[in-house]
Amino acid sequence: MRRLRHAKIVATLGPASSDLATIRALFDAGADVFRLNFSHGTHAQHQERLELIRRVELETGRPIGVLLDLQGPKLRVGTFAAGPIRLGAGAAFRLDLDPAPGDERRVSLPHPEIFAALKPDTDLLIDDGKIRLRVEACGTDFAATRVIAGGALSERKGVNVPDVLLPISALTDKDRRDLDFGLTLGVDWVALSFVQRPEDMRELREIVQGRAGVMAKLEKPAAIESLAAVVALCDAVMVARGDLGVELPAEQVPRIQKRIVRECRRAGKPVIVATQMLESMTQSPVPTRAEASDVATAVYDGADAVMLSAESASGHYPIEAVATMDRIITEVERDPHYRDVLDASLDARDPTVADAICVSLRQVAALLPVVAMVTYTRSGWTSLRAARERPKAPVLSLTPNRDIARRLALAWGVHTVHLNGDVKNVDEMVSTGRSTTQAEGYGRAGDAIVIAAGMPFGKAGTTNLLHVAQL
Repeated sequence: MRRLRHAKIVATLGPASSDLATIRALFDAGADVFRLNFSHGTHAQHQERLELIRRVELETGRPIGVLLDLQGPKLRVGTFAAGPIRLGAGAAFRLDLDPAPGDERRVSLPHPEIFAALKPDTDLLIDDGKIRLRVEACGTDFAATRVIAGGALSERKGVNVPDVLLPISALTDKDRRDLDFGLTLGVDWVALSFVQRPEDMRELREIVQGRAGVMAKLEKPAAIESLAAVVALCDAVMVARGDLGVELPAEQVPRIQKRIVRECRRAGKPVIVATQMLESMTQSPVPTRAEASDVATAVYDGADAVMLSAESASGHYPIEAVATMDRIITEVERDPHYRDVLDASLDARDPTVADAICVSLRQVAALLPVVAMVTYTRSGWTSLRAARERPKAPVLSLTPNRDIARRLALAWGVHTVHLNGDVKNVDEMVSTGRSTTQAEGYGRAGDAIVIAAGMPFGKAGTTNLLHVAQL
């Protein structure tokens, strides 16, 4: 089975999509990667879903990526003695470490690390930014605040501190347990929430040790300030617009989304645009026109993938949501202007042999009627550098590494085939490229392909060969 589009779809699994028939239907509708959101569900539930994904993979013969999304720190207020309260604009309100239930004057905030970092005039956002408090005075165990934007407040609501670099690790004890479990299961990607600094990604990478691709979820303003350094330390990025839209003014999010996509494309790292893409389809069988435009914008920008969250995890129309996203992507990629936008946004390449080969691949595919660009890869690097060029022809990636085949399911325009072993010489390289191109439905006798590989064969990081062949 091959997709007739380049941008990929990530679908989150949940209560609405946990049986074999639904997961298979989601894949058939267009899902390329499945997300397991460890903010919800038990280990047993996630294990069952992953096993079902692997059954679909076996049935279809296509590598399918699995993304483990770690919850990250959840900063929340405590409880209230008499139920929800209402905060009026201008009122004084105190946050402290006292675990006693709160009232209209105070509530517990059981996070000393927040108080350690606060300064006067810092804003605190509660309940996804619906309530805004401004710090007037603070110490190691309290913050006296003034209500800037009020409203109803119930217990356990989330707290965001947009203007402060919090002295906490992005990995909680729960995350570490979830990560160990997920790596044991064999997930392909691990997404880290609450990334604030490059060191957060370095910590995750040291734990993962290459057993999965590591992904930064960019949802904190501090991470945007160190964007290039964060991107350099990860294998992929997710534009997590939910919390990003809480901690930053809404009008800034589109600009920052485009900046992140540009930086990832420059670095050749896959980038997912996520959160509320087809939100209305949790309840409706059709999206709003604004949502369709939102998905289209991410595709025009050259994002590798777009993601469904509640739409496929808990919505009433999970299969329809994936099918709708598939149609939107396909329609955008049919637009002649789409190619103009991609070509205009190409950035400078690295002065390496691999990039020179991949630039040449793209140029050959633009000059000749090439039906596929065949890349041989062990680490995925050659295929990712080829995809970075956003070529007209699809990237047919051949690898003896099943884990890499699954990871590449996330990359723009890459169709991966798992080989039983390494090719041994140029003749075998050409013959395997020819036969696989035809077997996967990309061409027939007489068509041209262009091949990139590395010599000596079987050694990672040696892309140095380009070959044009006829089927």
